Amino acid sequence: ELAKHPSHAHAFGVLSGPSFAREVGEGLPCALTVASHQKEFCELVQQVFHHGNIRVYASDDLIGVELGGAIKNVLAIAAGIGDGLGLGMNARAALLTRGLAEMMRLTKAAGGKSETCMGLTGLGDLILTATGDLSRNRRVGLSLAAGQDLEHVLHALGHVAEGVLCAKAVTDLAKRLQVEMPICATVVEVLNGKLTVEQGVQALMGREPKAES
Repeated sequence: ELAKHPSHAHAFGVLSGPSFAREVGEGLPCALTVASHQKEFCELVQQVFHHGNIRVYASDDLIGVELGGAIKNVLAIAAGIGDGLGLGMNARAALLTRGLAEMMRLTKAAGGKSETCMGLTGLGDLILTATGDLSRNRRVGLSLAAGQDLEHVLHALGHVAEGVLCAKAVTDLAKRLQVEMPICATVVEVLNGKLTVEQGVQALMGREPKAES
């Protein structure tokens, strides 16, 4: 939205994707996406970061890239809760798949491209953040599943967990655009203390049957 305003139109872009800072710092390979409405800006970023260990792809979908980067953090908290409760790999696969569907619905409704969610900044970052041991958002979910309260979890973490900060913003946007996002909404209810982690699982599994979409 800012990029569409004339005062913000010059050299504006977003660099995102599955990239734990520790691994990047250790020189391990990773792939990222730079998004901008300006092709020249994308090409410049690609040239700056292009070397043996980092590969950068270009996109013109700022909305899709930014929303993917935000929503995957909320879903990673849910994945951590599921793993912490010992719900198994079947449940994790279902959660990530249905969570990706939520990401695609909101991205499309907000004016982005749903196919962006299948790329590095959507599915790629979701896989990393929801399953990687370096993920702060996943650790929040694991700790909540262990019975710790959110304030204690965040204090012990010592770092920002983006999913906690943006969960309500994501669901508020979904409500404004009339997009159904039950997993993200349930995470908000758990973070607010309105549901226990067990009640959150029950609420999702008890939803009315429907067609996959």
